[in-house]
Amino acid sequence: MLTVDGITVRFGGITALDGVGFSVGKHTAVGLIGPNGAGKTTLFNCLTRRCTPDAGNVRYEDSDLLAMPPHTVARSGIARTFQNLGLFQRLTVRENVLIGAHHRGRTGYASAALRLPRVRREEAELREGAEELLRRLDLTDVADRPASGLPFGTLKRVELARALAARPRLLLLDEPVNGLSHGEVEDFAGLVRELRGDFALTLVVVEHHMGFVMGLCDTVVCLEFGRKIAEGPPETVQRDPAVIEAYLGAAA
Repeated sequence: MLTVDGITVRFGGITALDGVGFSVGKHTAVGLIGPNGAGKTTLFNCLTRRCTPDAGNVRYEDSDLLAMPPHTVARSGIARTFQNLGLFQRLTVRENVLIGAHHRGRTGYASAALRLPRVRREEAELREGAEELLRRLDLTDVADRPASGLPFGTLKRVELARALAARPRLLLLDEPVNGLSHGEVEDFAGLVRELRGDFALTLVVVEHHMGFVMGLCDTVVCLEFGRKIAEGPPETVQRDPAVIEAYLGAAA
């Protein structure tokens, strides 16, 4: 589904990504691990066209992803969550989820202003989909509350629901369990596994919580200082000496 080949990104004199490449099979889950500053989020920003690499290619299904305008990424079937929650704090939970479905609307400004029947039908369909996601992610009780002030674990589920409202085929999760308690991590992992199967999702996950990554992902890619130092099944990467030294830690 996704092929990343030789991606290089420089910010002034800093090389954030240096020739990174890997592939993601359809309906698989790939984990990206590595120390802070390894380039993981920068890579996500390339995949969602928030950042244009200095070199390299990205193929998504049969398309050149880097040739897509940023506003077409969601429509192509890619959605993401953010390391630092990207929710609209003053909007309700329901409104935040509906925003994820916005690109699926087909009516124009004139039709919307006139409230034509097809506009009302489309809005009803989008709301029905949002309500189903709210139920599925146990958010119905807070649907009419503003995002501001809700517990952090709840906000993580709101952001996941908003991403799913876009009906993605490829879902990018940027530190989805960062800041959650041990129990919340287990619950969130179970939820993601269920959603992966039910929605036929392909996943790319950036996360520091090794238990979450190793329990969810089929393949793990480790980055250090913008370079790929290991790739393979979770149990293999965990034993890789370069990964242990750079990230997991060796005995003193």
